[in-house]
Formats: sequence, C-alpha cells, structure tokens
Amino acid sequence: MNFKPSETETMIRQMARDFAEKHIRPHLMEWDESQTFPVELFHKMGEQGFMGVLVPEEYGGSGFGYNEYVAVIDEISQVCGSIGLSTAAHNSLCTGHILYFGSDEQKKKYLPKLASGQWIGAWGLTEPNTGSDAMRMKCTAKKVDGGWILNGAKSWITHGISGNVAVVLARSGELLDSRGISAFIVERGTEGFKAGKKENKLGMRASETAELIFDNCFIPDENLMGNEGEGFIQAMKILDGGRISIAALSLGIAKGAFKASLKYSKEREQFGQPISNFQGISFKLADMATEIEAAELLINQSSYLKNNNIPMTKESAMAKYYASEVAVKASTEAIQIFGGNGYTKNYPVEKFYRDSKLCTIGEGTSEIQKLVISRQILK
Repeated sequence: MNFKPSETETMIRQMARDFAEKHIRPHLMEWDESQTFPVELFHKMGEQGFMGVLVPEEYGGSGFGYNEYVAVIDEISQVCGSIGLSTAAHNSLCTGHILYFGSDEQKKKYLPKLASGQWIGAWGLTEPNTGSDAMRMKCTAKKVDGGWILNGAKSWITHGISGNVAVVLARSGELLDSRGISAFIVERGTEGFKAGKKENKLGMRASETAELIFDNCFIPDENLMGNEGEGFIQAMKILDGGRISIAALSLGIAKGAFKASLKYSKEREQFGQPISNFQGISFKLADMATEIEAAELLINQSSYLKNNNIPMTKESAMAKYYASEVAVKASTEAIQIFGGNGYTKNYPVEKFYRDSKLCTIGEGTSEIQKLVISRQILK
C-alpha cells in the first residue's frame, strides 16, 4: 500500500483547505452559537465538487476515490466539525446509499441533484428506542397496491429538517429478521412525511439533527431501493464506508486541536519562556502527534481497501474507533495546554472539545466498534 498522496489528492486537499478558510472560518462561531445550519454554504460546496466526491462524473459527481474524500472531510473538519459532519453524512449515507444500491433510474434522478449540492440528503436508520439495536426498529412499511405505506419515526437524523430527500430504513417483514427491513427514497414534500423536533446538542451545533415522522406516508414502488428485505444488509455495507467518514471527521478535529495547541504553546510564555519548552507540554504534543499519525494510517489502510473493493469491515471499524477516541483525547489535551483560555470561546479548542465527543457515538459507538472488531478477529 502506497500512502503517498497523488497530485489529485494534494490538489483536492488544498481546494478544501482554501474553501474552509474563506467560507467557513469567518462564520463558525456565529453558526455554532445560533445553531444555524448554513444551507447556502452547502450549495457552494456542491459547486466545488465536495458534495459528490465519490459520485461518478456520469451522474454529475467528481468521480474520485476515498483518499480524496477523506482529504475533503479532514480539511473541512480541521476548521469546523459541524460542517465536516454534514459533508460526511450527505456524501457517505444518503448519496452513498443511492450510488451503491439505487437503480439506474434512481441514480439518474437523484445523484445529479445531490452531487451538485442543489439538494441535501438525509439518511434514516436510528429510532427513539433503537440505536445500536437496529433490527428492533418500529418504523414500518406495509405493502399496498402500487407502493408502500410508511408509519413511525426516525431520530438523530442529520439534515432531518433541511434535507430535500432521505433514504429511510423501515421494517417490511418480521421483527428481528435481517431480511425484514427495506430501504426507501422519500422526498421532502411527500404527503405524510414531516420533520419533528430539532435536537439541542452539546457540540456539532451547526449540523442539523432532527426527527423524521411518517404518518400513513405513501411511497411508490419505484422508490424502493433494491429488492424488498435487502435494506438492513445494504445499511450495514453503507456503515462500513460511513465509518471511514467519521474517522476522517475525527482526524480533522484532532489535527485542528493539535495545530492550535502547537501554535499557542510557542506563543504563550510563563516563567520567562514559551510553555512549549516545558516537558509537561512538549510530551502532550508528542503524544497528540503520534496518535494522529497512527489514526491517519488506519484511515489510509481502510481507504485503500475500500477503493480496491476489498472487504474492510474490521479495518474501517478500527479506524473509526481509534480516530474518534484520539479526537476526544487530543481536544481534551488542547484545553489543558491552553489552560483557562482554552475554557473560553475566545479560543478555538473549546469547540473542538465539544464537537469531538459525537465522533465516539455517531454511526456506532466505540463499544459497537469493539464488538464489530472482536467478531471479525474471532471468526
């Protein structure tokens, strides 16, 4: 595996870095404080190709692989985790599900709108009482003439209010049957489909999280993804790639916290010298740098496997688990390096600290990643 960045990856990374500095950094605290989801920003990101990184050019996307995709998420998240999270969710979940499992007609209809940023995508798996235990979902899809009737609710949905289209998993068969769940494409404005409560969160406050509610919502047969009963299997495969997304998000947050800490430690003086001269601080920086490098190597490995269509369930779970824990640790140490200043909103690290925790929870907790990894190594 050669992890040397290609010219294309380097170019995409620089594009994302420049975009984040120009369009995100000036507004990130304003969006965070007001919990504003900046829809217009994502339209601009679509113009740059960041909303359809993995989508082939024939469907209006950028046609890149996971290395370029990780670079985009990484660079954006170094500035703002909220925007990184929304970019990841749009690309890997809703758009990714349609890309990998949609019919040609579905791809032609939805991917150009999603890849251009004209539409924003949502993905509905989690429910109020079923997070990790997805096979006990209560949202149902009942077969009727010409389509399906959806009833129930989904919770913790990124873009639950602003998303123009959602891929929704619903129980079409028996409870606890992995072949009893189907996936559907549901457009905003469909009768019986509405957004519910918006969550008031600790971090990631500029990334909208809300409920999806279905009340006798009719979905035509042509909006079924794949065949009846394939939804759960599809979702598990989507989550394999999604773990790389969250790992990249975690990596960006960790890098952002580290870079801010490194700069501050050279500028902040105590006892007549920069605090970076003190071993207590320099060793923290050494640990942060080492763990970030290790996380990036795990991400590069899983990206390589994904690009080459090699099974990577274990590797992506390892990358997500380790990188997310590194993000929390790095941002915690960043607060410590900044001292009292780090506890204020005048400096960037308190936001990295708040944003980082979601990474150990979203798209499978750290404990679920350990479960996935242990099952793979014990096969």
